[in-house]
Amino acid sequence: MNMRLTQAPIDTLCANALRFLAIDAVEAAKSGHPGMPMGMAEIAVALWTRHLKHDPADPAWADRDRFVLSNGHGSMLLYALLHLSGYELPLDELKRFRQLDSRTPGHPEVGHTPGVETTTGPLGQGLTNAVGMALAEKLLAAEFNRPGHPLVDHRTWVFLGDGCLMEGISHEAASFAGVQRLSKLICFWDDNGISIDGDVSGWFADDTPARFRAYGWNVVEAVDGHDVAAVDRAIQMALGNAEADTGPTLICCRTDIGHGSPGRAGTADVHGAPLGAGEITATRGALDWPHLPFEIPGEVRAAFDARARGAAQHDEWRARLDAYTQAFPEEAEEFCRRMAGALPVSFPVLSNAILRGVDKEAAELATRKASQQAIGRLARALPELLGGSADLTHSNLTDWPGCGAVRADAPGRHINWGVREFGMAAALNGIALHGGFIPFGATFLVFSDYARNAIRMSALMKQRVVYVMTHDSIGLGEDGPTHQPVEHIPSLRLIPGLDVWRPCDAVETQAAWNAAVARRDGPTLLALSRQNLPHQARDEVQIQAILRGGYVLADADAPALVIIATGSEVALAMAARAALAAEGVGVRVVSMPCTTLFDRQTDEWRRSVLPAGVPRLVIEAARGDAWWRTIASDGGRGGDVIGMECFGESAPAGALLARFGFTPAAVLERARALLAATNQPGPAAMHGTAPLPETRKISNGS
Repeated sequence: MNMRLTQAPIDTLCANALRFLAIDAVEAAKSGHPGMPMGMAEIAVALWTRHLKHDPADPAWADRDRFVLSNGHGSMLLYALLHLSGYELPLDELKRFRQLDSRTPGHPEVGHTPGVETTTGPLGQGLTNAVGMALAEKLLAAEFNRPGHPLVDHRTWVFLGDGCLMEGISHEAASFAGVQRLSKLICFWDDNGISIDGDVSGWFADDTPARFRAYGWNVVEAVDGHDVAAVDRAIQMALGNAEADTGPTLICCRTDIGHGSPGRAGTADVHGAPLGAGEITATRGALDWPHLPFEIPGEVRAAFDARARGAAQHDEWRARLDAYTQAFPEEAEEFCRRMAGALPVSFPVLSNAILRGVDKEAAELATRKASQQAIGRLARALPELLGGSADLTHSNLTDWPGCGAVRADAPGRHINWGVREFGMAAALNGIALHGGFIPFGATFLVFSDYARNAIRMSALMKQRVVYVMTHDSIGLGEDGPTHQPVEHIPSLRLIPGLDVWRPCDAVETQAAWNAAVARRDGPTLLALSRQNLPHQARDEVQIQAILRGGYVLADADAPALVIIATGSEVALAMAARAALAAEGVGVRVVSMPCTTLFDRQTDEWRRSVLPAGVPRLVIEAARGDAWWRTIASDGGRGGDVIGMECFGESAPAGALLARFGFTPAAVLERARALLAATNQPGPAAMHGTAPLPETRKISNGS
């Protein structure tokens, strides 16, 4: 495709400046992806110099437009745009692209580079984050805007490529965006027909425009992606669609990957590798670019510089905010609080009162039901609490009285995500990144696998997202091994920064929810039971200790054994303790609903809960391998783990629990054996139980 002869010289100059910043940075790093920045340069010029509402002096301005680079491998395009627009990203940082401690990592990272709205790279998730952002904008506008006072009025723009569209999550996101009529979402498809393996026609031949029309999107087809004026006209059409509220818009831009490179344009060779010195020289000649590496003409800097324009736009919004504050002072204060991510000043006192009230109720119920009650209590205090379920509302129990359903024409607080676990999780990240809400989403724990990469991204981006995962063990019963999580809890605990809670009763469930909404540096996942669980008695000190992740639930003088349990297995630990106490053996029961939170406590606290020199028995209806670290931390007194070493089976819950050793009698037997093996005083020796190795794993296969 040839450069348009009608294109304004300054537009051509600006586009080529973007190209060569990408070329030069990738060459300096000896790694990177120059092809996409070279191909989308004119699209970027049209958007960033004519339409994007942003203030480089304040990247967190509440009513700024959001720009998402879903095809995040082309990160140098975004870094070049941020630098030229006036963000605090000096040229030296572009020269340090992909280097240790630079502000220009290989893929954009939110919180690391000013102006980057989300961490992208896993293809399709940026688009889905943007859907969450657009939904947040729409819901906030419906809640706070008043006639003549458009406090919330911004757009979400997305660059995406073939790879984003091939990922299945793009279907989940685009379908949801269409049915919600997210009209302020505008996406640019970089239709270059090339992926890493080459020409995509052999594996990606979708009629993409027809696909998006079927979702309920507006589609602008056959836009010349190397003609700034043509792209600008397409943007004007999209803005008209947004004004008319006819749904999101996809602008289909035909481009050449690596545009301008004589030897590599239009090929996979330019996708993910430096051009090399010879090809760079040839490209400079082809595009008539006489400048040295990283040299930017003054007129280019002037054309991109958004500082004055952004300051004026920001000032105009501040005036709107001032007028809004005069007319609606309480709403303005609430809006500012929520956009700052702060909880109400009264929340700590309120949350403690709620927790004590739940303890007084002493209810015996499933923790999924306790979670629903916790959501209802918190929703009354936190209007920013927003969430729902991936088509399992009445199993996950995520609705609450008066929540209202989120629909295209009816804003509410409960979202029916449909059977879209991955899309739900990635959109929740977008909602959290946008600000103004604390989002949560639910499914069965076993289906966290579908959502796992987005959960990982929540942790990587340190976003306050709450995942409600019910049916947490073989205790769910007859649905069988396809629905019974075995490895999921320990594998989720491996994600750095994710707090995984497995509460044992309603009190711990409320504590988990209190901790989740109060936490501002990462996500929380709640693993909740289908079956009813008994209330555990606690004093005030123990209630507060729940928030340390692990605490002494029941104790004995000079305990001979410590039993550590989570979730439904805490009741088994308490039953074993009572039986051993009747036989003269003292047992300490430790409930550890959140291992990661417990690990963050002081050494003094951890030693006070898990004393040295006392054998440890762990009970959890999941793979138990990771618990051996907790046992080993004792320094060698030994222990045992009662866990799952195989998949479950289809049967009533009681039969399954008996089959796999999760009964009071089975736990008591294992406790006696451990006491005998570690030469502790107790009934095991009297019963003549043969000594065991110092540590032993259970083998409970069928």
